[in-house]
Parts: sequence; structure tokens; C-alpha cells
Amino acid sequence: MNETIQLWEWREKIANLYYEIRTSKDAAAAWQLWRDTRSTMFRDHPQSPIEPADRMTFEGPTTFPYDPSLRLTVQLAPVASEQITVATGLDGDLSMHTFARTSGLEARLGGELTLYWIEGYGGGVFLPFADATSGTETYGGGRYLLDTIKGADLGIVGPDGTLVLDFNFSYFPSCAYSPRYVCPLAPSGNRLKGAVRAGERLPISK
Repeated sequence: MNETIQLWEWREKIANLYYEIRTSKDAAAAWQLWRDTRSTMFRDHPQSPIEPADRMTFEGPTTFPYDPSLRLTVQLAPVASEQITVATGLDGDLSMHTFARTSGLEARLGGELTLYWIEGYGGGVFLPFADATSGTETYGGGRYLLDTIKGADLGIVGPDGTLVLDFNFSYFPSCAYSPRYVCPLAPSGNRLKGAVRAGERLPISK
């Protein structure tokens, strides 16, 4: 199986995982499935961001315990389109633009977040963020919550204009694991003042 087919399979597994998450009636059980499936894929799949020599001993991404209070419902307000271009190494430049900003996170997390639309064929929603844990308890470059081009899609806007953002599904970009990757990181406007102790975290020293 060549690398392109391997990547196709990886993306399919991620898309299927997030479908299971979206259709689950039990958010905590869906989170456990997300955690277990990612651990298996990171250890066993040839497209894992973990360096090949480290995979057999890798125990899976470390996470905070599931916190239902960090499953938050927001409204989305349209914003003026601002173009951003990010250099991503051999993959070339990544172009994206702002299209919406949340309303409903300030009281709990000390800020709101801007959503981006990644351009190019098909396009997709991208939601990176940083918070008070970035660089201490979590990866310094921030985390991702939505990246629909790569299958990380927790759901769509409801008929009442709301969107559920479950920060328990926040995860590190691949560049947190290997210098083989160059990733778009959280812009300064997407830094929350509060601490998001949910989702993926740095390993705890034993």
C-alpha cells in the first residue's frame, strides 16, 4: 500500500470516527471512543504523526478527564472576510479567510473565537485556538477543535443558529509530535484568557 492510499485510509478512519461522535447520544462515551480510536491509530497506522521508532511504546495522546462543563453552545456572528496565508513547507501556502465569530464563550473562557474557511478545492472549516494552558499544560502552538477538510467535524450549525463546541475533543496539530510537519497555528485573535483543561494535553511527568 503506497503512502497516498495509506493517507486516504487514515482520513477515512478519522471521518468515520467523527461521524460516530456526531451521531452519539452520549457525549462522554463518544469522547472515550475518540480517545481510544486515536490511541490505536497513533500506535498502529503508517500515517501516524508519531515517529516510527516510538510507535510501539506510545501509549496514546494524553488527555484531561472529560469535563461536561466545557461542552458549550455558541451563536455564530458573521464577520468581514480577512484573508490569511500560512506557509506550510512542502505543501505550499495555505490560504484561508475569516467568516464567523462565536458569541457565548466569554463568560466561561474569557474570550471568543474566529472560525476560518480554508480555501482551495472543496474548502472546509478550521477552528484553531490557544488558551491559558498553552505552553505549560498543552502544546504551545495551540490546539485544533475543527478541521473539516481532514475529517475533524463535530457538527453543523443548528436551525436556531447555534453551534456546540465540545472542547473535550481539542487536539494537538501533527507538528506537536514531529518536525516532519508544518502546521497552521492559532492566530493571536484566537487566544482565550481562560484555561481550557479539556481535550489533549502534554504528558504528566512521572
